[in-house]
Amino acid sequence: MTTRAAPAGDAPVTLDVSLLGRDYKVTCRETERAQLMDAVGFLDRRMREIRDAGKTAGSERIAVMAALNITHDLLRAKSDARAPKSETTAPAIDDPSARRRITAMHAAIDQALAECEKQP
Repeated sequence: MTTRAAPAGDAPVTLDVSLLGRDYKVTCRETERAQLMDAVGFLDRRMREIRDAGKTAGSERIAVMAALNITHDLLRAKSDARAPKSETTAPAIDDPSARRRITAMHAAIDQALAECEKQP
């Protein structure tokens, strides 16, 4: 069995990252550092949105909900990319901040409706 050495400058590095205030050590290639930090920032924002919506408690549950939401978005985007384009189809919202705001609005609406149902 032959192993190839990583190209110079592409050695593994261990990074300290923080998700929802908890610290983790993550290893990646030096050339992947920027992308990993972007992913950490994205995931941390999504986890905070879920936590701040107040529907989910516990870091583990928040992480699972964030993973499910991100996976859903990814699969929908892949499906949309494969679907034939029609003139009547509304354009997808590609701006992540707009999508996060829409998700937060949905959560706020759901919470408001739940509170209305509780009232006599």
